[in-house]
Amino acid sequence: MVPESVMPKYEFLMGNVIDARYIKDSMSANRLVGVPYTDEMMENAVADFAAQASPDADTEGLLARYPKAQTRNFDGQPQLTEMDALIAYLQMLGTLVDFSTFQPDPAR
Repeated sequence: MVPESVMPKYEFLMGNVIDARYIKDSMSANRLVGVPYTDEMMENAVADFAAQASPDADTEGLLARYPKAQTRNFDGQPQLTEMDALIAYLQMLGTLVDFSTFQPDPAR
């Protein structure tokens, strides 16, 4: 943490366990507003959720559906928490950057 930062620590996220029973419901809601989840993704939602957070899981199907997915325990706790979800999401955002089109600004 940077002492001067005004960002919250988000410590509460480590205490908020995610219940996998509602993953498919959440994906269904997102699908209704335009997220392009396939039927296969919907059918495998709970299994993919569990596989992503366990480095020992069988991840072949997960990686076929989500080729850039990372599979590991993101916050080091035994249960899946909202902190795992936040870290996974932020790391996924980093994979969306196309550095081949980046033009550095020499003035910076």
